[in-house]
Amino acid sequence: MSIIEISHEETISPLEVVERMAATNNWPIERAGEDEIALHVTGRWTNYQISFTWMGDIEALHLACAFDMKVPEPRLEQVQALVALINEQLWIGHFDVWTQNGVVMFRHALVLAGGMPASARQCEAVLGSALDSCERYYPAFQFVIWAGKPAREAMASAMFETSGEA
Repeated sequence: MSIIEISHEETISPLEVVERMAATNNWPIERAGEDEIALHVTGRWTNYQISFTWMGDIEALHLACAFDMKVPEPRLEQVQALVALINEQLWIGHFDVWTQNGVVMFRHALVLAGGMPASARQCEAVLGSALDSCERYYPAFQFVIWAGKPAREAMASAMFETSGEA
């Protein structure tokens, strides 16, 4: 294949790749705008609202994964401490607390600089990482927000892994 042929190939939008992934998994989606797709995924602990946004100016596909858990003002300091402890453990992506509305979310971006196309496998990996992180740490957020536990105690509970069956 020559350089001329390569330059004329049409690349698929990263959001089209996400749409195909959602369709394959029968996840309901809605197009929130030209550069954004929202989908809902049912997890083990809760439902996740996921937004993929194409940020053309920085050539990145941004993922934000939120769950239905508001942080009340009295628990904000401990939730922020928990987020810091969790983020120390993550290699990909990070958690944020949006203090203006008390929402906890996981965020990550897939950089596609230089016109690189997004693959289905890349999009699946980004989404899988987000869902795995949310599922793993959701109980820790519950402990802090609903049970009033300190961040370190909640983190210790989240890191506890059982083996075998009862």
